[in-house]
Amino acid sequence: MLTLLSGRSADLNRETMYQLAKYRHKVFIQELGWTLPTDNGIEFDNFDHADTLYVIARDRNGEIVGCGRLLPTDEPYLLGDVFPTLMGDAALPHAPDVWELSRFAMSMPRGESLTAEESWQNTRAMMSEIVRVAHAHGANRLIAFSVLGNERLLKRMGVNVHRAAPPQMIEGKPTLPFWIEIDEQTRAALNLDGLERVGGVPPKTLRRPDASCALEQSV
Repeated sequence: MLTLLSGRSADLNRETMYQLAKYRHKVFIQELGWTLPTDNGIEFDNFDHADTLYVIARDRNGEIVGCGRLLPTDEPYLLGDVFPTLMGDAALPHAPDVWELSRFAMSMPRGESLTAEESWQNTRAMMSEIVRVAHAHGANRLIAFSVLGNERLLKRMGVNVHRAAPPQMIEGKPTLPFWIEIDEQTRAALNLDGLERVGGVPPKTLRRPDASCALEQSV
C-alpha cells in the first residue's frame, strides 16, 4: 500500500523535506549517477523553495519511495534555466498553465516483494496524483525531460505524451523534453474523473495562509 502526500515545501514538515532530500540523493546521485550538487547526503537545488509543489509516496513503513516536483513555467524552472538547449529550435514554455515535472522517481519499497503488476500500479498511482495535483493548481499541460525510458513508460500507461524536441546527449545518455497533455486521453488513462481547480478542490488540499495544504491519502 502506498500513501501519497502532496503540498508545498512551506506546508510540509521539516522532517518530511529532509527525508525527501535524502531519498533524492539516494536515487539520483547514488543509483543513477547524476552529477548534482550535494551536501551531507542530501540533494536539493535552487528550485526547491517555499512555494515548490511536491508529490511524495510513502510505503507502509512510512519511508519515501517516490517523488515528483512541480513548478509553473512562468517562474524559474529547471529546463528553462539550466537546460534550455534541450528544446532545440522550439520555444521554451512560459505560461501559468504549463508546469514542469522534474525529479520524478519511484522505487521498490524496502523489504517488500512486489509483483510486476503491483509495481506498475504503484507507479501509475503516483503519476495519477502528480497530474491531479498539477491540474488542481492550474496546469493544463506539463513539460518534463528525462532519458527515453520515462517517455515509453507514460505511453504504455496511455498518457497523451509527445516529444517537444529530439533527444540530445547529457552525461552520455539520450535525453529529451516531452509534453504531457492533461486532456481527456490522459484523464481516462489515469482514472481521473472530474478534475477540479484550486477553489473547487476540497479545502484540505488548498494552500491557505492560515493552514497547511498538505494532503495525504492511501492507495
